[in-house]
Amino acid sequence: YISKEIINEAYLFNPRNAYQNYGAAANRSDRTIHTYMGTLLPNCGNVNYSTSGALSPLINDPYLRTIGIGTRIFLGGTQGYVAWHGTQHNPSRPRGENGLPFQNAASLALIGDLKQMSTQFIRAAVMEGYGVSMFVGVGIPIPILDEEMVRYAAVCNRDIYTNIYDYSVPSRSRPVLAKVSYETLQSGTVVLEGRKVPTAPLSSMKTARAIASTLKQWIADGQFLLSEPVAPLPTTASPQNLEIVGGA
Repeated sequence: YISKEIINEAYLFNPRNAYQNYGAAANRSDRTIHTYMGTLLPNCGNVNYSTSGALSPLINDPYLRTIGIGTRIFLGGTQGYVAWHGTQHNPSRPRGENGLPFQNAASLALIGDLKQMSTQFIRAAVMEGYGVSMFVGVGIPIPILDEEMVRYAAVCNRDIYTNIYDYSVPSRSRPVLAKVSYETLQSGTVVLEGRKVPTAPLSSMKTARAIASTLKQWIADGQFLLSEPVAPLPTTASPQNLEIVGGA
């Protein structure tokens, strides 16, 4: 067997991480469906959501003032870096008055030393009936530069909203079933189409708190130095859709 202990280098380069908000998922069809958002029960039997709400890094810096290329971060239990903007990076999404988008907006491409990572913060995942994935723990320190950054970093779950989408419909035309706060999602139920529906997170709040606590301690102990980005990330980019063209 090959293990990370017997090879010279092992790097993790992950091209899409730490989405700035993400839509929640439900299923209005009459059959169970298996998605990257987990198993969705028929007739809106459950709602699954991602993102750790107020602990999510890009929620605390909605316009990427302190996060850019070269920013030092917590990645999988060790130190890593922001390498580039992530795939499907779309900071041009509609936003609320607090600057936060209502659906997936910015994302990050990250790199770090896989040999130094811990299975406490990076793990394989299997989405039943869909495929394999990976849980990656990410933490980013947000320097408080001025009063504006204080307001952004003080955001609460009751002020962060996301859309619930019907995943039984193809991705480009999924209807929005409701707009809800993370406070409501994290309460365990939402009201959808007139009835209470259970919710479940794909992101672990316990692990998110552990990451924040660990990163805070590293900084306090002088083991982790804040770094200014060497270049900003795009703040107006939006991805293009690839059209499937038939041919012989």
